[in-house]
Amino acid sequence: MVEKVIYQRDGLARMLIARLERLSADSYWARQASGVRGSLLKLIEAGDLDSDQGTALIEQGFDYLEKAAREK
Repeated sequence: MVEKVIYQRDGLARMLIARLERLSADSYWARQASGVRGSLLKLIEAGDLDSDQGTALIEQGFDYLEKAAREK
């Protein structure tokens, strides 16, 4: 059961990374999101995505997506 949650979180993080990469380069939020993307990738590689830091980064990434959508 725990493995299923980890795989779901991994998929969610990878989807979030892909969406953050698609933000316009001119956007303020794209620059902010680049740090979140890099940190998420590092956590995925290290296998620590299920940590508190992983949760916070995912929430922050979705917050940036929402703010970028409002910017348009």
